[in-house]
Parts: sequence; structure tokens; C-alpha cells
Amino acid sequence: MSDLIVKDNALMNASYNLDLVEQRLILLAILEARESGKGINANDPLTVHAESYINQFGVARQTAYQALKDACKDLFARQFSYQEKRERGRANITSRWVSQIAYIDETATVEVIFAPAVVPLITRLEKQFSKYDIEQISSLSSAYAVRLYELLICWRTTGKTPVIDLTEFRKRIGVLDTEYQRMDVFKRGVLELALKQVNEHTDITATYEQHKKGRVITGFSFKFKQKKPKQAEIATETPKTATNDLDTIKPLTEPQIAKYSMILCKLGSISDLSNFPDYPTFANWIGNILRSPEKADEQTAKRIFTALKTETDYGKKNV
Repeated sequence: MSDLIVKDNALMNASYNLDLVEQRLILLAILEARESGKGINANDPLTVHAESYINQFGVARQTAYQALKDACKDLFARQFSYQEKRERGRANITSRWVSQIAYIDETATVEVIFAPAVVPLITRLEKQFSKYDIEQISSLSSAYAVRLYELLICWRTTGKTPVIDLTEFRKRIGVLDTEYQRMDVFKRGVLELALKQVNEHTDITATYEQHKKGRVITGFSFKFKQKKPKQAEIATETPKTATNDLDTIKPLTEPQIAKYSMILCKLGSISDLSNFPDYPTFANWIGNILRSPEKADEQTAKRIFTALKTETDYGKKNV
């Protein structure tokens, strides 16, 4: 059975800011509801096993345990917004994602109960909805890429989106007002990074067009095509079967770690990995991954080492 996920388009278009692990956790919970036949309601918990997370996303076991624990702490506080028609006008609604969430150490499972407002958005089938196979987002290592893919396939029947206002697009893809304020940084660190991952790892190929008023970019529109079956199969190869480039990297010395972590922390290609207040803190986090990549999320480590090889002089000197 294909691992299909159904999410109401109102939810797809909601303005919210989940990180990658939280997005994956919610998607697995939706999938669990479908496969178990339990459905989704606002009273009964859905169980997500860490083993499912490990197998689906190719993540190291200890990394998965810690990531899910952290996600449980943060997800309860997360909110999202959407619009709903009323007899007169539209209601702007804000809701939590979950009303209850728990992590059980002994069984390495997460129990989650969706908030009442989320349940009908996911389950009602009389409205327009989007379906996609979870394999399409399994290899996406950027939360922005997951959101972009979800947004694009809302228009799968037409293969193109309307012009999305810049401010609205930033909200939809999960970029805070204080992040990526310069357009060149936003395009490099968010838009083009997300588009590259969508084109490489999902079943669609997309392009974007920027729209201006005078010299100022005010919005974006997208066009995309469905890949041929063979192309899509190659694109959605999971991390478990992909070549592990980390095996070809020589261990770095401490001086190298200090040098390259400071270079890497300023690269736009991995800037979406940072939730840190400054470059030194981000560099320290990168340094720990350069020192012990086996302790980090596999896709995150792979992105950092790819940047090390292709965007610094390390590749020329050591590979």
C-alpha cells in the first residue's frame, strides 16, 4: 500500500513554522491513522514509533530518539493559522497543532492527540485535498523544501501557482520576519535551496518566476511538471540506499575543525540549519558534527560535509 498522506489544502496553505522533525512527526501520525484504521479524532492518541522514523527517513537510532524527544517539547507550543469561510466574510483562525503529546522512553514511542481544529482539516474529504506519497518528502533535509513541495502540489491539476505575495510566501514556507531579510540571502538560503531539493528528490520538477513593482521583488509564482516514472523513482531514493559520501572524508584535525566550521557557518547553502543567535554558536555546532558525524542526523551531516567538499578549499586539498 502506498504511504499516502491526505492534508486539507487549507492546512497546506496555513501560515506556520514547524522544524523538519516536527513536520515529519505530524506526517507519520497522519500515516499511522490511515494505516491502523483508527482515523483521527480529538480524543484518542495516535502512536508513532521511533523505529518508523528511523526506517522512513534513514536517521541514526540515537539521533532519532533525541530528535523525537525534543520535538515533543516544542510541538505543543506551536501554532498555525488559516482562513475559513463564514456567512459574511472569512474568519482568521489560530490553533495549536496538538492538544496533548508524550514521549515514552521504555517503548521509544510518541503519543499525540491532534487539536480539535486540526482534525476536520485533515479528515474531511468533501473539500479539495492533496494526496502525496510520504516517500516524496523522505529525502528532503530542509523544512523549507517540505513546505514548498506541499504548497506546489496544491496546484497539481494546473501545474502552476498564482502569484504569491512575498510576505505571504515567507509565512507559508515558515520563514520568520527576523530571518533572511535581504532578498539575495532569502533566495540563496531558502528559495533556491528548497527548489533544488524538490527537483532532485521528489516526483516534480519546478521553476519559479519573480514579480516586481519597479525594482522591488513583491512576489513569486511557480510552474512544475510531473516527472516520468523512472525519473521519479530515482529522485525519491531514500537515504538508506543512497551512497554515503561521509565514508570518503578523512577525519579532520582540531585546527581544521576550527577553521572550516567558521567558514561553513557563513555559507548560504546550509544557513537554514541554524537556529543560533550568532555565527560562533553555529560554528561550534558545526564543529561537533565535523568531529563526530556519526552522532548527527545523517542528512544534516551529509549536507555539511558536501558543503565542506564543494564550497571550501578542503575538497581541493584533502579529497
